[in-house]
Amino acid sequence: MKRTMIAVLIICSTAVSGYAQKYMTRTGKVTFFSSTPVENIEAFNNEVSGVVDAKSGDVAFIVPIKSFKFEKALMQEHFNENYMESDKYPKADFKGKISNVGDINFAKDGTYNTRLQGKLTIHGVTKDVTLPGSVTVKGNSVTANSKFNVKTADYGIKIPSVAENKIAKQIEVTVNTILNQK
Repeated sequence: MKRTMIAVLIICSTAVSGYAQKYMTRTGKVTFFSSTPVENIEAFNNEVSGVVDAKSGDVAFIVPIKSFKFEKALMQEHFNENYMESDKYPKADFKGKISNVGDINFAKDGTYNTRLQGKLTIHGVTKDVTLPGSVTVKGNSVTANSKFNVKTADYGIKIPSVAENKIAKQIEVTVNTILNQK
């Protein structure tokens, strides 16, 4: 009986420590910015779900497209209906790995530069990407940051000629989200 209890405790502690290697959020933040001589467009989304597995380096983020908020309601309407076709393509996502996960000490507070490699899906189009980033470890949470550009044409996002000079061909995307240990 005593050996069985010890075995159960070892299995449970292994399962818990394996589980504690994951950091998650459902309130992650992604913003994007489009700059042209005519108009700047910025939107933010605080409903991003994400998970980082500290042990394997696996990373996944899901971004609900309709959750982007704009300064002007008309911009938001055009974004969802004309450009992103949010009813047809309701989410964007990234699935990949931190390629240098071994350089990050998740048990020690600090900021670590990262490289993410994986697949970015936007508007139903998936592309292989390598993204720069950083991970800041503080206690039982991790702040993930990345800034990169997305070319609208690469993801089949059509900009009508009438709006061509109002929307940049490259959109700056910023991820800045806190994930908590689970």
